[in-house]
Amino acid sequence: MTPPPYRWPDPDRDYANGAFIPGAAAYPQRWAEAAAAFRQAMGRRAELDLAYGPSPRERLDLFLPDGPPKGVVIFVHGGYWHLFSKSHWSHFAAGPLARGYAVAMPGYTLAPAARIAEITAEIARAAWFVGTRVPGPVVVTGHSAGGHLAARMGCADIPVPVARVVPISPLSEMGPLLATGMNATLKLDEAEVAAESPARQRLRDGVGAHVWVGAGERPAFLWQARVLAEEWGCPWTVDPGRHHFDVIEGLRDPDSPLCAVLMDGL
Repeated sequence: MTPPPYRWPDPDRDYANGAFIPGAAAYPQRWAEAAAAFRQAMGRRAELDLAYGPSPRERLDLFLPDGPPKGVVIFVHGGYWHLFSKSHWSHFAAGPLARGYAVAMPGYTLAPAARIAEITAEIARAAWFVGTRVPGPVVVTGHSAGGHLAARMGCADIPVPVARVVPISPLSEMGPLLATGMNATLKLDEAEVAAESPARQRLRDGVGAHVWVGAGERPAFLWQARVLAEEWGCPWTVDPGRHHFDVIEGLRDPDSPLCAVLMDGL
């Protein structure tokens, strides 16, 4: 995919990740194949398609460590709220599992069948479900649009039982998306932008937060990450050499700095 010619302003270019990543088109198939192999290898330690809510896509996969879990990490997938499914990402549970944590990967209703506020409510239901099923602290992380949803679980207006949120390359201020072509699918308006922008919400008391982003990402995503960290007064990490599609690779390595940020100190 070739990037469109530069002009300013150009909101669609700002958020066009694949156009600036070599070999971007191959990533979804690679993720899906690795995820399927991971689920098969997990055997009985993979509890698949658990219903956490009433709609067809309110299902999650729960992966269990070898022994009693120390807690649980919830990973929320991205895709600008209208692409992908939970089944693309299973292998990214490997790092937390090796550290002794269970990992839950929820699906959710995709836009335009659901508005973003409705998707937020679904992930909150998933967090409650997971928190009652797995003992110990709950950490919510997610990537891109999933980073937005992970951040929403740390906001003061969402009373869910989580100890920490680690948004990865999150969309934290929704205002710029109003001018993008994807808003024909998302159907955001000013009221929903105000309510659903984590950067405009207060971090809930008692919840830890750390924002993660790749150094090689689009400038808009670096800005989105920094805005959230500044508004919440929390740490943020710019991961050297990582772009928007490989910034989550650290989740596969229990010794990675990203896994340390997720679970150290719990």
